[in-house]
Amino acid sequence: MSKSAFAIAAALFVGTTVTHAAGRNHIEIVGSSTVYPFATVVAERFGQSGEFKTPKIEATGSGGGMKLFCSGAGVNTPDITNSSRRIKESEFDKCQANGVVDIVEVLIGFDGIAIANSVEADQLTLSLSDLYLALAKDIPNPDGSETFVPNPYTLWSEVNNTLPASKIEVLGPPPTSGTRDAFAELVLEGGCKQVDWVKDLKASDKSTFKARCHSVREDGHYVEAGENDNLIVQKLSANSNALGIFGYSFLEENEDLVQGSIIDGQEPTFETIADGSYPVSRPLYFYVKKAHMGQIPGLEQYLAEFTHEDTWGEEGYLTDKGMIPLSDEKRSEIGTAVANATPMTMD
Repeated sequence: MSKSAFAIAAALFVGTTVTHAAGRNHIEIVGSSTVYPFATVVAERFGQSGEFKTPKIEATGSGGGMKLFCSGAGVNTPDITNSSRRIKESEFDKCQANGVVDIVEVLIGFDGIAIANSVEADQLTLSLSDLYLALAKDIPNPDGSETFVPNPYTLWSEVNNTLPASKIEVLGPPPTSGTRDAFAELVLEGGCKQVDWVKDLKASDKSTFKARCHSVREDGHYVEAGENDNLIVQKLSANSNALGIFGYSFLEENEDLVQGSIIDGQEPTFETIADGSYPVSRPLYFYVKKAHMGQIPGLEQYLAEFTHEDTWGEEGYLTDKGMIPLSDEKRSEIGTAVANATPMTMD
């Protein structure tokens, strides 16, 4: 959909009333540190047009952004929250309870999660099982009994004798991060399910399965490095023995400093993430308050910029930042929903 068509649709839209506060003449965006660089480049281009102010963007993490976004409607709350995972049902319900009743969901593309180390070190070849056994809080008892024990491993070679005899030291995001949620689901759970009797727990005891297969160890081998992925890259450059967890876009931007590990035989590349062969990839989103459309200057136009083919299309400038685009059909479907400000449902 063209920008002009979007503008016409936006002009016809009448949203839920929200009180306008004097001086609130810019868009406020919070949320995912992974989506942050994509949103930032769009915001900068949008601001350069001169018609509207450049949106203010804060990287609070996906969970932190959802908390702020769902705190209520009105100009004292964010207009948009970025997320490196889909909104949780509990968060959606919180929004509804606080008066954020019409939310427009925008799936923007895909990203991979890199498990990277310094280019000064050897590139690692890891499996999901290796990563689970290295980083889970509790693991299946090594004696073969169907019980869990606190993770006893301190060296990579103890996890897999083909790996180096170096300390397990992984820098990663905190619990408020969508990257952390995705890592737990895709990597820890993926490795956890390699053990048959543990996999069976998902059907027989879902709460135990999640507790055992999504919990990261807290004994110093996994180090929470905050929401700043650039900081993780810097620390990896200074410590060649450490690994770091962050989005593919940061790997691509810093390929002179860090390299992605091979996971289950696949390197994290644009192509392997796009075709689904890289096992640690996830969708990226942002969420918009329909009530703020028509009230916050430039909000509809920012959405038009983000969902324009020159932005998120296969040859769009966001692909240069490392975002993996959606299919033509999916972009058309989502673009129409955005233009019509169609509220999402949890399905």
